[in-house]
Amino acid sequence: MKFEDLLAEINGFGRFQKLVMFLSFIGRFTLPCHFLLNNYIGAIPSHHCDIGFLDDDKVFRNLTREQKLNVSIPRQDDGSPASCHMFAEPQFQLLGSESNFTDAPLIECPNGWIFDNSTFLTTLSTQWDLVCDRREMNKAVATIFFVGVMLGAALFGSLSDRYGRKTMLLVSYVSGMIFAVASVFSTSFIMFAVLRFFTGLGITGIVIVSSVLIVEWVDIKSRKLVGMIDSLSWSFGYIMLPIMAYGVREWKWLTILATSPLIIAIITWRWVPESARWLIANGKIEKAHFYLERCAIMNKTKGATSSLKPEVLSCIVSEGGGRKYSYLDLMRTPKMRRLAFLTGITWYGVASTYYGISFNIKSFGLNLYLNQFLYGFVEIPAKFLIYHLLDRIGRRRTEAGALLLASCSLIVNVFIPKDQWIVRSTIGVLGKGFASMAFSTLVLFSTELYPTVIRQNGMGWNSFMGRMGVAIAPLILLLDDVWGHLSQVILCAIALIGGLVAYQLPETKGKCLPETIEDIEGSRKDQDETLSQKKASEESRWTAEDEKTQISSLI
Repeated sequence: MKFEDLLAEINGFGRFQKLVMFLSFIGRFTLPCHFLLNNYIGAIPSHHCDIGFLDDDKVFRNLTREQKLNVSIPRQDDGSPASCHMFAEPQFQLLGSESNFTDAPLIECPNGWIFDNSTFLTTLSTQWDLVCDRREMNKAVATIFFVGVMLGAALFGSLSDRYGRKTMLLVSYVSGMIFAVASVFSTSFIMFAVLRFFTGLGITGIVIVSSVLIVEWVDIKSRKLVGMIDSLSWSFGYIMLPIMAYGVREWKWLTILATSPLIIAIITWRWVPESARWLIANGKIEKAHFYLERCAIMNKTKGATSSLKPEVLSCIVSEGGGRKYSYLDLMRTPKMRRLAFLTGITWYGVASTYYGISFNIKSFGLNLYLNQFLYGFVEIPAKFLIYHLLDRIGRRRTEAGALLLASCSLIVNVFIPKDQWIVRSTIGVLGKGFASMAFSTLVLFSTELYPTVIRQNGMGWNSFMGRMGVAIAPLILLLDDVWGHLSQVILCAIALIGGLVAYQLPETKGKCLPETIEDIEGSRKDQDETLSQKKASEESRWTAEDEKTQISSLI
């Protein structure tokens, strides 16, 4: 008997499963907020050298603000004051001149900078002067955060298979909230970077644990619906972030606001059930029986629970019991090794493409907040489209096709002039939609590919590879300083390779979730087929003998 047969008796998508989805939705809301938070708290407002110390000069003091800027700071090509340099001495001969050009010597800003606060009141840049020679440190903050996410994915993936989904979900909630709030009180940039690292380390458990927990509780026909609804929590947070950032212009309060849903998630955690699949796979039959009975009662199928006996549950998974699995089990057998390699490369490609587009919100000419909002909004129709494609053409073709279309969108924008910002923005938003389709499909697809006994290890490995791609994405965008389209070309190549690799994965549409490594390697299937053939042979032999006996009796 398979676990899916048991779910069919107690309703594999009833009130119980919907409650699990709702509780997961609360915690997952904060994920996109933190993953994309650096777009706002790490923004660099317009700035120029602080020239207040020149007021000691009586002539300079009597000038208007524009005149002061004109004689002390050279102009850029667009007419705005230079950001990082000023004249060594005020150039009073420029007064009354329409041109700001002079060959006077320049110096770096000696007294810091003045920032434009029309868009942001405070950011990391204004807090610790992360501009000019230190501007790359803003990108470094995002990379440091995602290095923490990357290591956290590996950590929570392993610990969730060892200690259970529910326990590690609470650990992720609490640790993510504590480190995120603590980062607001940082007294130095180094302290902030370290706390952001641990925030990423803690918060990443939410996504890999909750995604697996939900899929393990629903039946086959409901998995695609659950996958889509689960991913909509991400889109909802993505849409709400620019709205929150527009209303809260100080980076400290924005960080606290983005973290606040975790308070509700911690309070409601007590109602989150443990995965019955994991409990059975680890020999904890009594606890599995408790949660399955609770599911049957809530789904009003208490009368159809003939299979909930402990002796029946113990027969669902033949491998495991008390054995502990690790990441090494992903590499011990040939088919598991191939599966881990293919999914890992695909996760890297999808994550690099998705976040490479998400972080590049200033290159299409739209308002910062509007662009981010459109990036989030386009995910909603994209995910409804996924819902229809997953069963029509399957997981594998949907995944590969979405990546190839995202690749095409990236390369097309290379050939569109930057002054045609409407066309560039439209194609950029479409590319973001295709990348979102690929990411949403991949989470469900990967969960269905790995067996229950090491599913969290598998998702931890995948998330590790994905977050590696995310951590590198901000660094790829820095290559635009070499050539304006270099990052787009690289992301295009990554998406293309990811799509080709994804097409090599096996299809999971309409199939039961594998429970053991034997299910992946085919050894259990071969044993079942051998037993079936033997049984059929015996039945055929007994039928033939019965016919001979009947003929003899007639004679």
